[in-house]
Amino acid sequence: AGLLSALGSLILMIWLMATPHSHETEQKRLGLLAGFAFLTGVGLGPALEFCIAINPSILPTAFMGTAMIFTCFTLSALYARRRSYLFLGGILMSALSLLLLSSLGNVFFGSIWLFQANLYVGLVVMCGFVLFDTQLIIEKAENGDQDYIWHCIDLFLDFVTLFRKLMMILAMNEKDKKKEKK
Repeated sequence: AGLLSALGSLILMIWLMATPHSHETEQKRLGLLAGFAFLTGVGLGPALEFCIAINPSILPTAFMGTAMIFTCFTLSALYARRRSYLFLGGILMSALSLLLLSSLGNVFFGSIWLFQANLYVGLVVMCGFVLFDTQLIIEKAENGDQDYIWHCIDLFLDFVTLFRKLMMILAMNEKDKKKEKK
């Protein structure tokens, strides 16, 4: 289910990107957004099962933590001077590229330290993306881009990725606590 839902959500995201924003295509694009969100949620299933097996209280903790982080960084971007965080785009994309390369490298090395570093650095990078994407959406809207459906995709991906990273960090910490007790 994880691979199929990821492939399906990628196809829906590309389809949404290829469909122009207009009043006539609005319902179709909202349907594509709903399908994308559904398949993204289905793709979270295996990670959710893993966390529930360790400790069911991880999920509400991760969700509340994600909501607080997302809210704080969004408000920070909203109240900051206009375009003050847009310079982060290049840095964040470079960091994301390095995270991807380290993840691919870790497939061969199998280092738990590298995996944990990837999680923590990824959490920080995603916090930066919340700042960047929020200010980018504001700037696009000021310049006449009213494609709120695509803006929703940007922020939804930030939220889901933050949730996934935080959930895995909490699960690993809980697993380590259980090992120490034995």
